[in-house]
Amino acid sequence: MNEKDWKILRSKVPDWQEAFMANLIEEYKAILSEDTNPSDRFWKLEERLRTDQKLTGVQINMRRSLMIPNLLELLNEGAITLDDLKDFSEELQEQVAFLYEQ
Repeated sequence: MNEKDWKILRSKVPDWQEAFMANLIEEYKAILSEDTNPSDRFWKLEERLRTDQKLTGVQINMRRSLMIPNLLELLNEGAITLDDLKDFSEELQEQVAFLYEQ
């Protein structure tokens, strides 16, 4: 990891998180639109919120030492794709792709 990759990550994370949370909100709308009891929908949504707020795509610990693990978490959560890493160094892209495909 180099300084350029770190700067790129810091610039991209806010947009990635906004897009990820927008998708989550659509999923929450679907929960609220289900044809079930209001209390069932409420508790289902509450559980999802409690779970989702811990996701890297929502709340990320921005440390250089966690750059690769964070990128892998974002990939696993569906917040980003390998294509989203095209601006990063080739070395970082290869390393993340290798670890992600394991």
